[in-house]
Amino acid sequence: MDEIQAEPQETVSAEELIRGPEERPDALSAEEANLRAVLEAIVYVTEEPLSAEQVADALGEPRDRVAELFEALVVEFERPEHGVTIREVAGGYKMATKAEHHERVRAFVKSLRPPLKLSLPALETLAVIAYKQPVTAPEILEIRGVQGAGVLKTLLDRKLIATAGRKNVIGKPMQYKTTKEFLMQFGLKDLSELPTLKEFDEIRRLAVADELIETPGEPEGATGEKASAEEA
Repeated sequence: MDEIQAEPQETVSAEELIRGPEERPDALSAEEANLRAVLEAIVYVTEEPLSAEQVADALGEPRDRVAELFEALVVEFERPEHGVTIREVAGGYKMATKAEHHERVRAFVKSLRPPLKLSLPALETLAVIAYKQPVTAPEILEIRGVQGAGVLKTLLDRKLIATAGRKNVIGKPMQYKTTKEFLMQFGLKDLSELPTLKEFDEIRRLAVADELIETPGEPEGATGEKASAEEA
């Protein structure tokens, strides 16, 4: 009887791991594709290089499989249509912009405005306007319990709010509303995407923490508004 020869198993290269089902017959399974996407996200959000072993242990995945998928990501991001690359640095994997794009990326970054930073009083006033608009200064005062003329001027100067006509009541006070710039700064499609009050409470808590870090010498409770003008 002729001896049956076992066919050698084919090994899957990093290049094959990144091809779609139309390019190779043994495409990634849904589970593998999901794991590779997770690895890509992890490298994206972390600043320090991550080793395959470190990530595998944290995710509870086999080290060799994670290492293979990392190699596949390295090959994938080497393609010219990607502006970033994943490469090995100091024993780990790190995402960075490609060297050939550095000059144009640097020029773009220099053109950006500094990040928006608002004081706690300004953030609270902006939230009142966003949720209650159109709203008048007296109505803001009633909700917040403090004067906010200085903050309103700052928000107007930064084009986060705009006037919305006068309210038809005694004194005809000016009304305020948020602007397109407000949506852009906070990454909102429209006002329906405003955070819930619980989410805003978390934003407010973080703002308080930032103010306390920046002014460690102030006594507790000293982060309130100044009597004349509030700075944002």
